[in-house]
Amino acid sequence: MKISKLMMILGAISILGLFVFPLWRITLEAPQYPIPLAMDIYINDFADVHPHDIKNINLMNHYVGMQYIPESIPEFTIFPIVIAAMSILGIAVGFIGKHKLFLAWFILMLVLALAGMYDFYLWEHDYGHNLDPHAIMKFTNKDGSIMGFQPPLFGSKDILNFKAHSYPQLGAAFLAVGMALSFFSFFVGKKNK
Repeated sequence: MKISKLMMILGAISILGLFVFPLWRITLEAPQYPIPLAMDIYINDFADVHPHDIKNINLMNHYVGMQYIPESIPEFTIFPIVIAAMSILGIAVGFIGKHKLFLAWFILMLVLALAGMYDFYLWEHDYGHNLDPHAIMKFTNKDGSIMGFQPPLFGSKDILNFKAHSYPQLGAAFLAVGMALSFFSFFVGKKNK
């Protein structure tokens, strides 16, 4: 089997790591929590990093009017189907062996990944800004507007006395490796042709 075909097939299989490992983690550090609160985000679930983290995040957020982290969201049904379909498509493309199809798969996967990140940003924005007007505690910015509590999409951010961190995890690494393999398989296949 040509190396380009093998790279494409391995790339398409690699993205299945998203079914096993978390895609993203949001961590909240504060003096009152010696062990930071943290939540892992999988393609089909939210999960505690330590026991009861999500419950404690929900209790804390309730005071400022933030929504509860839901048990499920529509994306948890859609994302697994998309990833499974893209993996099957990528394996088929690998067996077909046309290097232009390798690039097409990479571009489609890149568009889907960017759409997923944008969806994540929209969810975070709604979560951090769509506050209950009857919340026990209300905070305002210096200009008098209602303070939002949106965690960062990527990186760290101070929110009141909390430091929020948002970073990719091992599932994201499997996705990146899979996409990189498909991208390089295009050039290897083009060179071989």
